[in-house]
Order: sequence, then structure tokens, then C-alpha cells
Amino acid sequence: MKIDFSTRIDIPATDISIDHTTGVMLFGSCFSENIGLKLMRYKFQVDVNPFGILYNPFSISSAIRRILSADSFSASELIYHHELYHSLMHHGHFSAVDQQNCLHNISHRFENAVATIQQTDLFLVTFGSAYVYQLKESGEIVGNCHKLPADRFDRFRLSVEQIVEEWSEVISLLATLNPAAKLLFTVSPVRHWKEGAHENQLSKATLHLAIDALQKKYGRHVGYFPAYEVMMDELRDYRFYEEDMVHPSSLAIDHIWDFFSETYFSEETRRINKEWTPIMRALDHRPLHPETDAYRHFLAGTAQMLETFAVRHPEISCEEEKEILLKINNKR
Repeated sequence: MKIDFSTRIDIPATDISIDHTTGVMLFGSCFSENIGLKLMRYKFQVDVNPFGILYNPFSISSAIRRILSADSFSASELIYHHELYHSLMHHGHFSAVDQQNCLHNISHRFENAVATIQQTDLFLVTFGSAYVYQLKESGEIVGNCHKLPADRFDRFRLSVEQIVEEWSEVISLLATLNPAAKLLFTVSPVRHWKEGAHENQLSKATLHLAIDALQKKYGRHVGYFPAYEVMMDELRDYRFYEEDMVHPSSLAIDHIWDFFSETYFSEETRRINKEWTPIMRALDHRPLHPETDAYRHFLAGTAQMLETFAVRHPEISCEEEKEILLKINNKR
């Protein structure tokens, strides 16, 4: 008798469909980052975390509200701490030693997001934690504390009701922009171990209940992808985790990506992804001996595959990859 050593998660029925013409914006914690990078590599039209990784529902909603307002950031909104300039709304990778560089990093991504959101059909939002840090002097719930002293913040857990009320307003704003736009929520499978085992469970439960309430309120406009359940049940083994025993391994991310693909991609979209895969791998290839004729033939073959793909799929831009090949050839 064959034994199944994992609990299988059923693929959920959904009205959400994603193809290479779907405009997608992703916000939130590591799952959004991981799936967003996969979508980018497979040539989907995506904008991934324009504020960087964010964990709590209020920081994510604040980011979306700011993009909708198109209100640019100014130097007065930055703080200086530990020799770096930071934004309390942004992840640390936007921080910089120079104030203008920090502001440039923020503004460049922000302007792209303001332009992108006008053409967005689907918002993929990953909640990581229901716990927030509120700056005492301003009352602002921050996206990142940037290692400021703990006594400058109040820490508390959002309630289900608070999250639902806030996101009901955000969903209404997005519906005004594009009535056909949909939201796809996930809960990050990454455990926030510093919160404590029990508090982490309470936090994740709060997020699940809030999303469930939003689904019931908005019906087909709001979906849920069970990334959390796939990680906790199908991949319930530490071999699917990184060395920190908290973050999913690359193998786990690939498995969840396959589950995501089966859920939201048509057979035709999956076929295009399969057609793109050898081109993507060829572009990733770094030869030991780039001066050889063998590598020259390899590049020529890759260029031909790329050109054939571009002709077959004019809706997918391949200009960036053509530029990459051109630069590689010019260096030889």
C-alpha cells in the first residue's frame, strides 16, 4: 500500500485568473517577495513591494493609500539613525548613508508604483503579523523600526475588527480606481518567533479571521491563497526550511509556486512559462570560458530562441533580455 507522508491541500476554486497581460501589484511580507520575483522571472507584468517588505496590515494599507494619493516623499520625512537615513514607512534596503540617495531610492520606486497602480488588475497582499509598533511621539504605525530604541514605541496586536475596518476603506478606494480589480490575500507561513510561539499563533489566527471576514463582505472581489496551509501541512518537515528553521527553503518556495501556478494560470499560460524556462536558464548561465566558440554558439542559439519567443508572444516584452545579450556579446 502506498503511504502519503503529507497532508494534501486542495486547490481552491477561484474566479481569479492571471496571465501575461494581467497587471499585478504585490505588497507585504516575504511570500509576496518570493512569488513576485517568480512572476517577474516568468515575464508577468508586476510591481513587487514598492515600499519593500512590510509585515502588518496597517503598514501595507498605508503604503497603498500613499500611492493612491500620489503624494511624493520629502527629505523632512526621513530620520537619521546609526549613520543612515531611513523612512519609517519603508524597508531598510531603501536606507542610505546620504540623505538624497535615500530619498532617490524611495522616490524612484514610488513614482513607478503611482504609474503602475493605474493599470493594476490584481493586488496580491501578504499579511505577516498582526502586531504593530506605534511611534509614541506621532502615533504613526511604522513599517520598520530601523533599530530605534524600543521605548520610543508602543507594541500591540491589531484586532480583527480594526483590520477589517481599515481594509474595507482601502478596498473601496481601489474599487473607485478600478471596479474590476481584485485582491488576493495570503498569510505568510514565516513564523514570527521573536513574538513567542503562542503570540505568533494568536497573530496568525487574527490575520486569517480578518481575511475571512473581508472575503465574506466582498465576495468575488477578494480571494485567499493558502500559502500558510501548504507550508504548515503539505511541507510539515524541517527539510523544507532554511537553516533558521523559520523561512521556507527554495524547494518549498518552488512547491508553493507550482501550487500557485495550478490555481491561477490557465493551461496556455503554463505552456508559455514552460516555453520561457530554457531561455531564462540560458540567460542565467555564467560560463567558465566566455572566449570560446562554444559559448559564442550558445549565445547565438539563445538569441534565436529569444527572437522566436518574442515573435510568438508580442504581448510579452523581451527588450530587457535582448539588451542583456547585447551587452554580453559586446564584452566578448
